[in-house]
Amino acid sequence: MGTDFSRARGSESRFSHWLRRRPKPQQGDAGTARVELLVAVAEAGMPIAPAAHPVGYRCSCERVGCPTPARHPLSFAWQTQSTTDRAQIERWARSQPQANFITATGLIHDVLDVPLSAGTQALERLLAAGIDVGPVATSGDDRMLFFTATRGTPEDEDEWWPCELDCHPETMDEHPGLRWHCRGSYVLLPPAKLPGELDVSWVRGPENPLPDPLTLLETLTDACARFVGSAEQSDVDHESVAWPLSR
Repeated sequence: MGTDFSRARGSESRFSHWLRRRPKPQQGDAGTARVELLVAVAEAGMPIAPAAHPVGYRCSCERVGCPTPARHPLSFAWQTQSTTDRAQIERWARSQPQANFITATGLIHDVLDVPLSAGTQALERLLAAGIDVGPVATSGDDRMLFFTATRGTPEDEDEWWPCELDCHPETMDEHPGLRWHCRGSYVLLPPAKLPGELDVSWVRGPENPLPDPLTLLETLTDACARFVGSAEQSDVDHESVAWPLSR
């Protein structure tokens, strides 16, 4: 892995560890750090809103069988609720100290969401090529999020289409394993906690300028195709080994 990426990962891991292990008498400091990280996202122009949080392996929404525990907004009105107003973000963060936060995509920024191993390889290649990569985060133990400028704006409605257009099954062969969060979508923001002691953490923070998504897309889709190909080959290899044992 590239030096910049390794350093970022190392520092982020240490910071996440520090937040978890900070002694109780000094938890106010961790709360302040959390607020400042959220405000930094808002100052970069990315609107945010409160989200659910984990309660053990369950979701704080208390919905039986919640399909996305600790990963969804608290309000159905999250799109209109999302804001970059510092005072409002501080009120939310301090009144709901356990809440995660989401950022609504498609107005200022989009997010290219890829498998973690594919994203790790792509990030190394992009940095080695000297390409400007914006904010990047890991989500749990299986996804990596690349924050980019949005494809369009409300003034350019023809180029501002909903996220689900990037997620139909028929498009997966073209962009395997990649989801493009734009209008009508959101992603969970660092710092966030997930069930199973997983988290969402910055690899490259929101102070990095948002790049044009097309500067990253080819490298990311290539890495995703390699990821899918490797997974399929692994399944074939597994079957070829397992078959004689089942006879």
